[in-house]
Amino acid sequence: MRHFVIVGVIIAILTPLVYFGIDATHVMPIEASAQAVFVDWQWNLDMAAIAFLFSLVMVPLVYALIVFRRRKGDLGDAEHGQESRTLEMTWTVIPLVLVTVFAYLGAYSLGKTRLVAPDALEVQVTAHQWDWAFTYPAGFTSNELHLPVNRQVVLKMQSLDVIHSFWVPEFRIKQDVVPGQTTDYRITPTRIGNYKVRCAELCGASHAYMIRPVIVSTQADYDSWVRQQTAAAAALLAQGGPQAGQALVAQNGCGACHSLDGSKLTGPTFRGLFGSTVSLSDGSTVTADDAYLTESIKDPNAKVVKGFPSGIMPQFNLTDAQVKSIVAYLETLK
Repeated sequence: MRHFVIVGVIIAILTPLVYFGIDATHVMPIEASAQAVFVDWQWNLDMAAIAFLFSLVMVPLVYALIVFRRRKGDLGDAEHGQESRTLEMTWTVIPLVLVTVFAYLGAYSLGKTRLVAPDALEVQVTAHQWDWAFTYPAGFTSNELHLPVNRQVVLKMQSLDVIHSFWVPEFRIKQDVVPGQTTDYRITPTRIGNYKVRCAELCGASHAYMIRPVIVSTQADYDSWVRQQTAAAAALLAQGGPQAGQALVAQNGCGACHSLDGSKLTGPTFRGLFGSTVSLSDGSTVTADDAYLTESIKDPNAKVVKGFPSGIMPQFNLTDAQVKSIVAYLETLK
């Protein structure tokens, strides 16, 4: 019995030391959303259980190696022990109960992160290789995600190509973005600041660079930014021409696949494209004029450039005026 008491005391001492040791490493970034509170609560419970189980395994093991080691000159047999059904039932039933409890707590935390607020702001998110685009209720699109603090936002997310995963570490929760489906991501930012959204699903060669800013601000600052962007988008659309096309190319993340300096990326470079002779995958050639560029933007797989795979470029939902502006911009990239 003395050994059991000693082991129990050591376990009781080591468990909090292990837990606070893990906590001191600051594995988790700051909490920046209401949902992060429930995730971190579950995380802390899991870490406490892990610290206890680590101590429960390691303390008896190390204690037995030290206390019950074979002494020098001891050549006798060790004491023979019989199986204990009580012990076997104990270490079967208790873990079963603990697993069931933690499963319930996990479901409870998940339910809390999925609570729906009736006044949630809705933002459309488009993911593609290898960028994010955010369309706001006012109708404009930006490559920055702006969110008002202390208001729930539901992101309606779609992928134009492969599976991506929306992840802001400070918000904790992640959500896959699946081609052919619309997935919801609900978040209530609680801390004003600048963050980054990353793709947490390996999605291709430039997966590591699929990063965009997330700016959480006051409601007044958010409203001011929306007014500015709405006015700027309307002015650009009314103006048309190369400047509007340049803005649309930036907003839709075209630079992730098409360089502006002649270097080869996933797609052909935009530099010197207009007016050039393009070799196609079927062996034919075509001149990159207005008609060809317009067709390629609206239907990327109609004429695939030689040396580049088909089905890579997403099909964007652009108006005829927007396509015309993009073509006008491409004409300037001599």
